[in-house]
Amino acid sequence: MVYTTREPVGVCGAIIPWNVPLIMLAWKVAPCLAMGNTLVLKPSEVTPLTALYVASLVVEAGFPPGVLNVVPGFGAEAGSALSHHMDIMKLSFTGSVNTGRLIQKASADSNFKNLTLELGGKSPLIIFPDVDLDVAVGAAGVAIFTQGGQICCAGSRTFVHEDIFDEFVRKSVEKAKMKKIGDPMDVDTDHGPQINKYQQDRILAMIDQGVKDGCTLLCGGKKVEGLKGHYVQPTVMVGMSDHMEIAKEEIFGPVQLIFKFKTIAEVIERSNASQYGLVAGVFTNNINNAMTVARCARVGTVWVNCFFALNANAPFGGCKQSGSGRDLGEEALDAYTEVKTVYIKTPPLV
Repeated sequence: MVYTTREPVGVCGAIIPWNVPLIMLAWKVAPCLAMGNTLVLKPSEVTPLTALYVASLVVEAGFPPGVLNVVPGFGAEAGSALSHHMDIMKLSFTGSVNTGRLIQKASADSNFKNLTLELGGKSPLIIFPDVDLDVAVGAAGVAIFTQGGQICCAGSRTFVHEDIFDEFVRKSVEKAKMKKIGDPMDVDTDHGPQINKYQQDRILAMIDQGVKDGCTLLCGGKKVEGLKGHYVQPTVMVGMSDHMEIAKEEIFGPVQLIFKFKTIAEVIERSNASQYGLVAGVFTNNINNAMTVARCARVGTVWVNCFFALNANAPFGGCKQSGSGRDLGEEALDAYTEVKTVYIKTPPLV
C-alpha cells in the first residue's frame, strides 16, 4: 500500500512590507501556525509597531514561547539573517522585485529554503466601450488612487477603448481634481500622503521623466504644500507609449496612466507585454470579452467588473517577476507543509 501525509515544515520566516502591515501579517502568520509551524517575522523597519503590538496580544493570549517571534530590523541585517539562516526551511516575502532577487539568491546560497514571493506589479485595467462609463471611471480611480497608489496590485495601466477614450479621460481628470487631500485619519479625506519623502521624491521624479519623454500631464504631478506629511497630488497622464519607463516600471504612487486601444487582440498583447504578472482587471458587459481577457491574461488574479476583490479561500499571487507561490487559499496552507510518501509492503497472506 502507499499513502501520503503533509507534515509541518518546522521553523519558518516571513518578511512583510510597510503598506498594509496588519493584513500582510495575518496572511503570513495564520497559515504558518495553522499547519503546525513556528514563525520568525520581520516587519518593515518603516512600520514595526503593528507587528510588535500583535506580538504582545499573542503573549496575552497564552501562545507558547517561541511560536511567533517578531524581530524588527533593517533588511540588510535582520532580513538577510533570516534569508540565509540554515534552520529556517521556508520563507514568505512580500515586497520589491529587487529584494525578492536577494532572497532567492540567499536561499540558493544557504539551504534551498522553500520560498513564497509576492513582488511588484504594473497591472492592466481594460475598459471596453459597452460599460457604464461613470462606473468604470470610478472603479479605475479606486484601482489606482486607493492608499495613494501604494498597493502592489494597483491598476496602474488603464487601457480604454478608443470609442470612449476622450470622455473617459475627461471624467477621470474631473474626479481626480475633486479628491479631498488631507489627514488619512479624517473620515472626509479622499487622498492621504505617501509613506515618506523618499517615495514622494521617487514618484515626482518618475512623473517629470514621463513628461520629458513625451507624456501629457492632465492634472496633478506636484507635491502638496502646507500639510504635514509627504503628499503627491492625484495625477492623470496620457500620451504614453508602452516602451517608456513610466509605462513599464512600478511607480507605487497616485499616478493614473490612461492608454488608448482599438481591438481586444491588441490590448491583450500590450497588457501582457510586461515583466510583471500580478493582477489584471476588465470592465465589460460582454461575457466573451471578459472570458477571453481572463483566459489570456498572464497574471495570477483577474478581476471582472470589480477590483481589489479578495477572499481568504482564494489564492493570491503572481507570475513572471511578480513572484511565485501563493498567499491565501489551500495553496497557502500547502506551502507550509512538506509532502511525505510512505510505501508499505504487507506480508503475504497465509
